[in-house]
Amino acid sequence: MNSLIKQVEQRIFEESDLSIAVLEDAIRKLHRFDISYSDIFIQEVQHQYWQLEDGIVKDASFNLNKGLGVRAIEGEKTSFAYANQLQTTALDNAISAATSMSRARKQGAVSFNRLDPKQLYTSQPVLFAVEQQQKIDLLRQLDAKARHLDEKVQQVIVSLSAVDEQMMVLASDGVIAADIRPMIRLNVSVIVEHQGRRERGSAGLGGRYDWQTLLEANLDDLAQTAVTQALINLDAIEAPAGLMPVVLGNGWPGVLLHEAVGHGLEGDFNRKGSSAYAGKIGQKVASDLCTVVDDGTLPNQRGSLSVDDEGTVSQSTVLIENGVLKGYMQDKHNAQLMGQKATGNGRRESYAHLPMPRMTNTYMMSGESDPQDIIKSVKKGIYAPNFAGGQVDITSGNFVFSASEAYLIEDGKITAPIKGATLTGNGPEVLKRVSMVGNDSMLDPGIGVCGKDGQSIAVCVGQPTLKVDQMTVGGTKV
Repeated sequence: MNSLIKQVEQRIFEESDLSIAVLEDAIRKLHRFDISYSDIFIQEVQHQYWQLEDGIVKDASFNLNKGLGVRAIEGEKTSFAYANQLQTTALDNAISAATSMSRARKQGAVSFNRLDPKQLYTSQPVLFAVEQQQKIDLLRQLDAKARHLDEKVQQVIVSLSAVDEQMMVLASDGVIAADIRPMIRLNVSVIVEHQGRRERGSAGLGGRYDWQTLLEANLDDLAQTAVTQALINLDAIEAPAGLMPVVLGNGWPGVLLHEAVGHGLEGDFNRKGSSAYAGKIGQKVASDLCTVVDDGTLPNQRGSLSVDDEGTVSQSTVLIENGVLKGYMQDKHNAQLMGQKATGNGRRESYAHLPMPRMTNTYMMSGESDPQDIIKSVKKGIYAPNFAGGQVDITSGNFVFSASEAYLIEDGKITAPIKGATLTGNGPEVLKRVSMVGNDSMLDPGIGVCGKDGQSIAVCVGQPTLKVDQMTVGGTKV
């Protein structure tokens, strides 16, 4: 028997009258109705959170949430019901609700196949076996490191969160799959003050790994990143405005790629024709230098999944190759409607939500340019190594993003830090203006959260250093 399925079965049904056999019968029961596909998603999530503010524990919480979701599909129509109990009565009620709009038919035969995916991360609980004092001590260490870096540091907030998720899915295409998904996140935020001016800096890290791996992280670097960002902003001058070359840093600035391009490559937007990339497979949509991948198979990464929430094994999907659009990210439903294959991108926030095509770890691959040469190639422009929030219109591809850390580039050198810089543009057009791609592609440190249709999930973003020949920079100085 698949070890993951066995582990999840033992844990998630420990206090339940459900079993895999009961769920198999439930799928067969669903197919007494006039539907083409159905699935049952079972989930249990334990979440723990600790926050230290100025050395004092200000927040500590734990919650346990478990339940099931039943989905029935016929053509483009979907019926869905969920319950926050793992009991046969709850399952029966959800099935009745999900099939209430369907007609009865002859029972269809379903034979099941238990998937045995490669396990990409630990299946052990990440924080729940760790003593409370150990967690508080870690947060206090990080607090002290940040304070000792500079006397201008006035406030420090550090937080630690962990999620232990177990899931199982059975589907009418015969799939039985399970996963145990750990998640850990450590964050530090500081406020510095000098001569009445206050600025903020933050840094974080995380991934699908255990407590011991977290202890091996470099807390000095984490504290230094947050404090340096805040101190740089203290000295920042007003950002220029206008059309100019922009150099985007590697790693976290891939959030712009994620928002401005990645969402537009999700299958549902393209099936409905609402994406700027709809109907353009095989066409040139970016510079020859751009290759963009969504890869859910990277070990221990925040966006990785052994299987997605529909039981499809994760894979690496090339979305754009040397500037040419190669494909979209698909869940089972959209893939079937578009005559394509599912790509392991069917994701949902919880059992109470429907799955939809979502990103995992989405990044641009390295090019051949030295990052220093990219900076040297710019006469006058800006360098943006860090971003805050942003928004995008999927239909047009238009976006606006705020840089949380940015600098002037003058005569091929990074000079003064600037504040208030926003980047405005069109995702497809910006990709066509990429003229240099660095050899330093990397993922963000494990802090990404993606929102879509009211659902939030964990993701990773990434890219190498990029030069965009022309982008609109919004600032306060013209």
